[in-house]
Amino acid sequence: MERLFLAIAAIFGGLAVGGGAFASHALKDRLSEKALAIFETGIRYQMYHALALLLVAILLRQTEFSRGLLTTTGITFIAGIFLFSGSLYTLSLTGIKWLGAITPLGGLAFLAGWGCLVVVALGAK
Repeated sequence: MERLFLAIAAIFGGLAVGGGAFASHALKDRLSEKALAIFETGIRYQMYHALALLLVAILLRQTEFSRGLLTTTGITFIAGIFLFSGSLYTLSLTGIKWLGAITPLGGLAFLAGWGCLVVVALGAK
């Protein structure tokens, strides 16, 4: 699972860099300031959680940590990126307002992942 998480973290990290460049160059004149700020928030949280997923992949190699809980952590971070960042990208590009209702679900997934990581850290031998 650590190799899969490492690969997904690298993909998400690369896409965040590319998405940030795309936003600052191609979208700068096409989106309102508010829509661009929403898009950039999605990019920022994607990168934060790509790095967090990288940490999870590294920790999975350490035998003293709970593999099951770390796997759950990684899955919640991935789900959070799709729900939180994905909904923000779509909202900013399409203007479909109801997508904003999905964003908090991604935030909850992020919080669940960080909570799992706390439990992993406190339960480490």
